[in-house]
Amino acid sequence: MSFSIWLTFLMASIFISLSPGAGAIKTMNSGMNYGFRSAIPTIFGLQLGYGIQIFIVAIGLGAIIASSTASFLIIKWGGVLYLIWLGIQKWKSAERLVTIENKVENQKKQFWQSAFVNLTNPKATVFLVALFPQFLTSNNTSHETQLLLMAATLLIVDLAVMFFYAALASHLKSFIKSEPRMKLINRVFGSFFIFAGIALAAYQKN
Repeated sequence: MSFSIWLTFLMASIFISLSPGAGAIKTMNSGMNYGFRSAIPTIFGLQLGYGIQIFIVAIGLGAIIASSTASFLIIKWGGVLYLIWLGIQKWKSAERLVTIENKVENQKKQFWQSAFVNLTNPKATVFLVALFPQFLTSNNTSHETQLLLMAATLLIVDLAVMFFYAALASHLKSFIKSEPRMKLINRVFGSFFIFAGIALAAYQKN
């Protein structure tokens, strides 16, 4: 892979990560509610899910999922239901910031919830299946090496963007000092999760 091709892939990676999605919503929700440092488990959970998606595509299973209606629907509807469930939980959540005593438990919960959000996103799988072949070249570099480079680029870029989102959201935390405001924020993010689930349900495989 030449430097110019990699640079083009890098720009595509940045655009992909900056685009609003379930991962960005989850990161900003954690940053706003728990602060920047406590949002780190959410960010790394997202990368775990994303990394598994990339690995699946890299070894060829992504093509199977893209071509198998049953597999696609199982992953798709699992993600849809989980996102909607998260949205409902946000609507029902307590109108206050999490306490220090609960942070350790919540961080573990954030990590695995976030990993599952990215892991059950079939749009990411299908997108990666379509994306990788556009940048693979038949030069002296093996396809495995090129895929490894693209995987590392995607993960590093997404990690940086999610840290940015968490930092931005954590600065809004100072505005949440009353129960009515916290209730509103919880319902706004809950609605975002529900809408993300609905959008995923509306996604049709070509």
